[in-house]
Amino acid sequence: MKKIILLSLIFLTVIANSCKKTLDVTSSRVVSETNYWNTLEDARAGIMGVYGLTRAALAENNGHWIYGDVRMGNFASPLRQDLKAVIANNLNASYPVINDLSNWRRFYAVINAANTFIERIGEVKAKDPRYTSNNMTVDLAQVHFLRAFTYFYMVRIWGDVPLILSSRDGTFENRARTDQNAILTWAQSEMEAAALDLPYSYSENDLQQPGLYYNQSSSRWSGALVTKLGAYAMLGHVAAWQGKYVDVIRYTSKVLNEYNTKSDLSYTSTNTLDEFNGLFYTNPNGNNDNQLFAFGFIWANQDASFTGNIESLTLAAPVVNKNIPDIYVPKDSILSIFKETNDARFNIDTTGTVHSDAINGTTKGYFSNFLGKYPIFAKIKIIQGGINDPSFRIFSSAIILTRLEDVTLLRAEAYAVIGENALATTDLNRVRQLRYNVDQNGLTNSSASDYVAYNPNIHGTLIEAIFKERQKEFMGEGDHFYDRVRYEKIKQNNPAFLALINNGGIYWPISRDLLSQNPKLTQNSYWK
Repeated sequence: MKKIILLSLIFLTVIANSCKKTLDVTSSRVVSETNYWNTLEDARAGIMGVYGLTRAALAENNGHWIYGDVRMGNFASPLRQDLKAVIANNLNASYPVINDLSNWRRFYAVINAANTFIERIGEVKAKDPRYTSNNMTVDLAQVHFLRAFTYFYMVRIWGDVPLILSSRDGTFENRARTDQNAILTWAQSEMEAAALDLPYSYSENDLQQPGLYYNQSSSRWSGALVTKLGAYAMLGHVAAWQGKYVDVIRYTSKVLNEYNTKSDLSYTSTNTLDEFNGLFYTNPNGNNDNQLFAFGFIWANQDASFTGNIESLTLAAPVVNKNIPDIYVPKDSILSIFKETNDARFNIDTTGTVHSDAINGTTKGYFSNFLGKYPIFAKIKIIQGGINDPSFRIFSSAIILTRLEDVTLLRAEAYAVIGENALATTDLNRVRQLRYNVDQNGLTNSSASDYVAYNPNIHGTLIEAIFKERQKEFMGEGDHFYDRVRYEKIKQNNPAFLALINNGGIYWPISRDLLSQNPKLTQNSYWK
């Protein structure tokens, strides 16, 4: 294992320097690439390197949450002026974090690592008989998927970006941006092809991955690697972003029709979100299959960090010994979003009593310290590997890109758009019954049945109800801004936001550093 870890670190160094070369920065390599791509261990180091760079790209500067939750979202910031600028969509403001998040370099490190792996992995197959054809097929499927996912992620942030599919394909600065529609079409096709070769699980004698994957048991890989169902779940998002809702139904139905074939994949309980068997916790001896596609930070593997997890932005006293959170959801916003009693995520009854233990800081819902000045968003709080010691602010929650509730509501959205309202309602109610048919202790409560079923007189139009449910369910998971863009495109009744969409204001500006390096790049028109 130590050898694998060392090889992975060396590979990451090689790839990082290769990326600098691609970006026309002087390269200084600690090891020649000619010493790579010889053994099974090199292959494993290579693929783990691509996963590691992807996770780092999402986590750097807490970007995943600032892009998806902070920007024009539910959160406010008490003190940080840079985050206030993001909340107000003032992305030309001169703050280091905003400039860093406007720079796509870290995502192209992923692209270059993936391109290098795709180009060189055949050398391992030729040199090491232990590296089988099946192993290479499964590895390539994962890397092709991760490369396509990275492009999809970038397109949602910047729109048009340069499409680079070769590690030797010229210098990055001389590449113009590629039309986002062409990239999305390519990414969807790339992910579909990868999904065909991906297994449902690893090291469990799946037909597409028999035997032990890299000589490790299934518990090592459970929830840690992209699977067939995870790929189809993300394909649903790629199709939805393009407005291809028939494709959304096809992809999400694949997941929802087949997930119950895996005994350890299920819907999520709000009662265990921050526990060892909860949604956001991962451990080295059996990760979390409910994280349908995610990147874990495993405490026992020394992955925990003081930043790069949402807890570093949201937690403060009494949950941890930090006076004021960087971001919080104001009380009036909480009360306007979580209006229904018997909502396990947060609710106040008719007497004004806050349930889900939201007062004393031991919440099993989303908020603690509700009666304080700053309600603490404590839905996600994996502190010190699950020990939850408030004096030790080091965090290890997973970055979750999709889960079954997400897939279900995404299909509901697609059904509603194409007019299949009964099917959409069934999917919406599937998630609602998980959250409303409980009492404050999380136990089944028959008296809550009136709150479960979607009612247009109470919840508004079907589309409105679906997106309201998404707003509540995925708060703090990096989805809100992208959900809002899709919602406004569907509803077509918000002139100000539609103008933002039509004028390119939904995208981030391109970093001034990139523009100064590459004369072929043009700034997004809204930010000129």
